Amino acid sequence: MVVPKMRWVADDDDLQLPAGRQSSSSSSSLGILAFEAAATMSKLLTLHRSLSEKEVARLRSHAMRAAGVAYLNSTDQVFLLWLACAEAVALLDAAAAAVARLGVRCGVDFAGPYASLKAGAPDARLEPFVAKGIKVEAKKMERLVAATAKLCSEMEALDELESAENKLARCRRGRLSGPIPAPAAAAVNALGSNSFQQDLRAQRARVRRLQKESLWSQSYEKSVSFMARAACAVFVRVCVVFGAFVPSLPPPLPPVDAVHSSLSKLLLHPKSAAVQPKSLSGPIQRRDMPLRIEMSSNSCPIIRSEWQQPWQTTTSGWRKLLEPPPGTVGGAGLDLQYANVIDTAERLLLETKAEGRHEEARAERAKLYAMLPSKLRVAVRSKLRGWWRERARGGSAASLLDAGLAEGWRAAAGRILAWLAPMARDTARWHAERSMDRQRRFEVGGGGGGARAWALQTLRWADAEKAEAAAVEVLVALSCVCWYEEQRWEAQLRS
Repeated sequence: MVVPKMRWVADDDDLQLPAGRQSSSSSSSLGILAFEAAATMSKLLTLHRSLSEKEVARLRSHAMRAAGVAYLNSTDQVFLLWLACAEAVALLDAAAAAVARLGVRCGVDFAGPYASLKAGAPDARLEPFVAKGIKVEAKKMERLVAATAKLCSEMEALDELESAENKLARCRRGRLSGPIPAPAAAAVNALGSNSFQQDLRAQRARVRRLQKESLWSQSYEKSVSFMARAACAVFVRVCVVFGAFVPSLPPPLPPVDAVHSSLSKLLLHPKSAAVQPKSLSGPIQRRDMPLRIEMSSNSCPIIRSEWQQPWQTTTSGWRKLLEPPPGTVGGAGLDLQYANVIDTAERLLLETKAEGRHEEARAERAKLYAMLPSKLRVAVRSKLRGWWRERARGGSAASLLDAGLAEGWRAAAGRILAWLAPMARDTARWHAERSMDRQRRFEVGGGGGGARAWALQTLRWADAEKAEAAAVEVLVALSCVCWYEEQRWEAQLRS
């Protein structure tokens, strides 16, 4: 992670201590590690928001019942809940590990109590974290993260100004040999002007103010304890949300009032009924084994199979569950590539109706076929060759594709993209949310800007053969539609 240079700005605008030479009064504050703490806080906030009642209801009623998820991933909704639980615990483990690393610097042990919390074992070391009540103080964390993110950008701006000031100092000391060109001389004069010095002082003042308002000035003990309580609260929330369907999770940690909500009461005491499912959105396939529906008052019923899956034994199988098995798109490492292909195909299909963009569409289609995996490219060519050969038997080359047939191809591709394209977009968003892009490390997902993407919504666990067949159908249809539009455009030009 790239961060600005570590600095301490004194009351005197011109006084700065170099890296590593902080005063003793600020030695217990986070300092440059505030950026790592802010990134950890943003992860905890994102996970906390994704486990809210609204988002859990959306997960169960929308994401798990999407047509593409049911057709490509799984119709076993208990498995999907296990997958979501494993993903949440893995993200929380990463955040807890960061909290534990920061705790080592101030003598706060969090790794041991967190392991006891996950195991459901009593541990006296948990008392300091639960004494004040395990809860996520979201508003305060959001303010600290926002101030720290602003501090990061302002320190980068200050670095640029000070770099320009250093160049000016070297120029004035005669370290630049040779005559100074007129533009450079003008730039030197501008750097030496009063306005530049005023901007530099104002920027240092902004950095000083943000250092006081952000995590920079927070003590190690206070920050670690704050994040540790939040991590415990998030794990309790995981137990509340998924405990009814994941027997390996421990019961929620007291105090009871921290977990008493309508959703927790509902999921901790689900009502079971031997009822056959009536209807679900998407191509839900029938199974040969009996199904049981977990009924609940404010969420969709969960369809589960009676047989015991091997991954339901211990929580040690969670990380293994997160690895897509062979035979899936993610198992071949092609989920993001497939997502980009499908997203580009959808955009091109919409652009074929636009007039005057034939040349651009042709170039974009060439780029699309260049990004295809070799297996997908071979399948598309084979199917196109067979289709054209079959059509050529019934008529001349000029009548192989008419307007009605082109619209039929367009409609067929649209029906497939209606459930395939959302999975492609979710796949791209899932990868973007987990990228190490420094511009995204302070973002808090799952809020007003849109729901967080779960792995079960993506192409990562999609059946490779089904996904390939669907993508081939879309690409063949796109080729036929584009061929017809090009022929129509050339005919207009000739006339």
